[in-house]
Amino acid sequence: MELDLVWAVMKWPFVACLVLPPLLVYLGLHVVEREVIFVDLALAQVATLGTSMALLMGYDFHDRIVFWISLGVTFLGAALFSWTRGRKKGPVPQEAIIGITFVVAAAGVILLLSRVAGGREELEHLLTGDILNVTGAEVGQRALLFAVLAAFYAAFHERFALISSDPETAFAQGMRVRLWDFLFYAAFALVVVSFVRVAGVLLTFAYLIVPAVCAVTLAKSWLTRLAVGWAVGAAASIVGLTASYVLDLPTGAAIVCASGLTLVVVGISSTLRSA
Repeated sequence: MELDLVWAVMKWPFVACLVLPPLLVYLGLHVVEREVIFVDLALAQVATLGTSMALLMGYDFHDRIVFWISLGVTFLGAALFSWTRGRKKGPVPQEAIIGITFVVAAAGVILLLSRVAGGREELEHLLTGDILNVTGAEVGQRALLFAVLAAFYAAFHERFALISSDPETAFAQGMRVRLWDFLFYAAFALVVVSFVRVAGVLLTFAYLIVPAVCAVTLAKSWLTRLAVGWAVGAAASIVGLTASYVLDLPTGAAIVCASGLTLVVVGISSTLRSA
């Protein structure tokens, strides 16, 4: 009976943590390749800023229009990041633009939610999410959306991979790098906005970066890295979900900490193997 209760509570969070992260891992591999580690955190924070704007306008968090307002604001962030991607490194690195965007968006969220009743609780919800209460409908909707976006990234993977690894060659070949960058970040924004609404900013960032860093450490090819990253994300999810249920801990934070511990284990094992 107790096992049935556990499965009833953890079924959809478990499915969400296994089915949805692979696309996040793929995007994380691009982020690591581009060396703009905080671009996903910045986009997630911009998405949160859009949600905060909608809440200040009087909408409820679960209203559909909140999603579209958040997505529209995040598209503006995507346009900014694609526009600031130059042929050569300029006096101001793109990482600085990304960092400024994150800080301004984070400050904007605090200011906006200070004017919303229960703003502190809303801020905590946006940061940590509520993946423990995710429903089958929400998982199904996001799985379908992520499948469509995965097909888009797969169709143009060679272009995106070249732009991520060797942008100067892409420019030299006459590729419209800024346009393709915008398409990359626009789809990226759609992924981030969709996942942040159920998982929060912190868990979204953890799924995007930690498995990708582990995969780059352990593997060479894109396909192998994707498989390794998914395995790392799945392992961290299982550990985090189990710890959350057994120790009565916040689920999102538990998975983030489990991801960090997984990265430490991978780093130590990689160092020992090299030695």
